[in-house]
Amino acid sequence: MQDNLPIMKDIVLVGGGHTHALVLRMWAMRPVPGVRLTVVNPGPTAPYSGMLPGHVAGHYARDALDIDLVRLARFAGARLVIGAAHRIDPQAQRVHVPGRAALDYDLLSLDIGIHSQMPEIPGFAEHGVAAKPLDTFADGWTRFVEGGGGPVAVIGGGVAGAELAMAASHRLRAATGRAEVTVIDRGEVLGEMHPRARRRLLAELDAACVRLCPGSEVAEVARDHVRLATGDEIAAGFALGVAGARPHRWLAASGLTLEKGFIAVDGQLRATSHPEVFAVGDCAHFAPDPRPKAGVYAVRAAPVLFDNLRALAMGRADRLRRFRPQRDYLKLISLGDKRALAERQGLVAAGALLWRWKNRIDQRFMQQFRDLAPMAPAPLPREVADGVREALGDKPLCGGCGAKLGPGSLTQALAALPHGARADVESCAGDDAAVLRVGETRQVVTTDHLRAFTDDHGLQARIAAIHALGDCWAMGAQPQAALATLILPRLSTPLQTRWMQEIMAEAAAVFAAEGAEIVGGHSSMGDELTIGFTVTGLVEDVPITLAGACPGERLILTKPLGTGTLLAAEMQLAARGADVARAWAQMAESSGPAAALLAPHATAMTDVTGFGLAGHLMNICAASGAGARLSLDALPVLPGARDLLAQGIRSTVHAPNRASLAGRVETAEGDDILYDPQTSGGLLACVPASSAAALLDRLHKSGIDAVDIGEVTQGPARITLC
Repeated sequence: MQDNLPIMKDIVLVGGGHTHALVLRMWAMRPVPGVRLTVVNPGPTAPYSGMLPGHVAGHYARDALDIDLVRLARFAGARLVIGAAHRIDPQAQRVHVPGRAALDYDLLSLDIGIHSQMPEIPGFAEHGVAAKPLDTFADGWTRFVEGGGGPVAVIGGGVAGAELAMAASHRLRAATGRAEVTVIDRGEVLGEMHPRARRRLLAELDAACVRLCPGSEVAEVARDHVRLATGDEIAAGFALGVAGARPHRWLAASGLTLEKGFIAVDGQLRATSHPEVFAVGDCAHFAPDPRPKAGVYAVRAAPVLFDNLRALAMGRADRLRRFRPQRDYLKLISLGDKRALAERQGLVAAGALLWRWKNRIDQRFMQQFRDLAPMAPAPLPREVADGVREALGDKPLCGGCGAKLGPGSLTQALAALPHGARADVESCAGDDAAVLRVGETRQVVTTDHLRAFTDDHGLQARIAAIHALGDCWAMGAQPQAALATLILPRLSTPLQTRWMQEIMAEAAAVFAAEGAEIVGGHSSMGDELTIGFTVTGLVEDVPITLAGACPGERLILTKPLGTGTLLAAEMQLAARGADVARAWAQMAESSGPAAALLAPHATAMTDVTGFGLAGHLMNICAASGAGARLSLDALPVLPGARDLLAQGIRSTVHAPNRASLAGRVETAEGDDILYDPQTSGGLLACVPASSAAALLDRLHKSGIDAVDIGEVTQGPARITLC
């Protein structure tokens, strides 16, 4: 939050294209206090098209193409929603993303690009690959080359098709020693190029041994060939569609005014039919002065879009700027090897120097998204109490379970309270829940809450709900009902309603999937978002506790470790966005199916959360009078987590977790993962050795990546490593 000012406006950017990426970076430098900025994108990264031919040719690694939107959103103080928007409702001012609650907006900008799918060609959907979206094509191309390559057919003979054909030929010759690449076009290959540039590019295609099939209609794409309307077949283990710029089909039902499927925008980049909606990049049609689809216009539109969004957010429509695209621009076209051709207004040059120039331009563009450093915190007052600086440290306070108090604080406080006054309250020492006897039924009552670790409060709500259900599942109870406890940051009254509706819709979906429902709750306003739930569950027989583990039993863990260090690193802009997105997705996965399989066999079970694997396993050992032996090599760990721990990145509660177990856990190289606090972590179950293999098989068949990580041993309560 910016100085705890109330949030008054929602700006939503749909798509992580070049324009929006630049707007996010500019927003970090000049945010508008009181605005919440959201970016919606299908994945945690957005590919940069300028370097795609170089990647296809083998000059750039796959990661070099990607703008890390997780890091960029954190840098900009924006919310990232990972999902592909498939519908907008401009009347209700709402964006719909499959699998989650709708997103409301005050201002909306679309930068969703185009696609190269060819549904009119039989077999293309099954056997072809569209050049756009770029990430799907790039990943498919890598698999094709690593699988041994083969003949390639490029459908579309424009500049992009020729450029990718030369790049593919270069890569295949380098990787396999031979290349068979064909460009197919219903008209002339490179027919829209200036004659001088066309002649030079045709010569380059010939030198790259690229075969041309002009005036050819594609009738079908098959698994290993492309069949032309003439009946001729062209061998193709990889059929690439690059023919034309096609608008996304869902825009047709958007209610926006379109021009040949593209969003018509005015001189300020606003939709001509809806002034609160902007559109930029290839998905837009610039009505005052139409321009071809080219990345250079998207880049130049960014400052105008940024200023206009700011102006409207501040109620200053009089400050709107006009976009003035240039009449022509320099075209730099890769030639496969490390050479490029330059053309502008009929002037043509080619060579290695031009490729180096193009590479420098591309790297400079990408570098502005790589060199992101956390914003410096506001300075402390000159005079503060002794110890304040040391208590704050030099890292931000973690969210999720990384924000917990250290082990023992709550236990010691509870130990001083009176107990045993009611016969219908069963004590479950060591469990984060209580068991109430109601007639012949036992009811589990548990509560938990999370300090926000993501600006996506919809995702936060879903994870908080699953996290709160953990104790219920661990005790073998069937979830029954939930009460919500919400602390919202300062918001305008309309935004309070928006946030509340989105949070409750996401949480309700989680509880409904488990057969439970939200029956009420309490809300208040504070400095930051906190979401929690009190959950009840019913137990048909005896609840599973921590106290039943027996020597010889196997230890089964149902989710990988590492969320603590990944969340801490994300706050410091030190984690890869793809790794963070994987952690978010895991935290949003229900443990209900795993609990249903484990509960009939588990003698002791817990969910692994804030005290880390070692802390929660030690709770089982202490309650059961047993020890445990763990295999460090067997522990499942989320991608990127071990590397971050090796760099010294720790969650806030990591050190207290380790300190609380000093002398009771054997130390070994690489044991840091044992103390990493987990948010919405997996279940840790003790099961008879005779049942372990069959249980793991059933878990794996259900899509649960459970792992046997060790065994229960004779006491005392101590964890050894092997």
